[in-house]
Amino acid sequence: QVQLVESGGGLVQAGGSLRLSCAASGRTFSSYSMGWFRQAPGKEREFVAAVHWNGVTTKYADSVKGRFTISRDNVKNTVYLQMNSLKSEDTAIYYCAASNTWPVLRSTIHSWGQGTQVTVSS
Repeated sequence: QVQLVESGGGLVQAGGSLRLSCAASGRTFSSYSMGWFRQAPGKEREFVAAVHWNGVTTKYADSVKGRFTISRDNVKNTVYLQMNSLKSEDTAIYYCAASNTWPVLRSTIHSWGQGTQVTVSS
């Protein structure tokens, strides 16, 4: 397992941008696939984006394609989520997650961060 700490959440107006970061502990970060999930009030936690340990292969939920970009820096042990053109429906707690497999599925997650709140005002 690995410890994950998210940062970068906050309040932003619709149409604005935020960049989330997730810092990981340990020396095996580069061997994990990393993902972002989110959970809005009263809803299930849902997949947002994931990046393979190679740093090149990515996957996105249809709802964020073209607006969000996931990336990773294996030297800094950090994964990022750049969120542009934010909408009110993007409001949620965003969680970073680590998996030993690809694609990243909830059933394969072995480590979760504590979450960071993103609020988009309309």
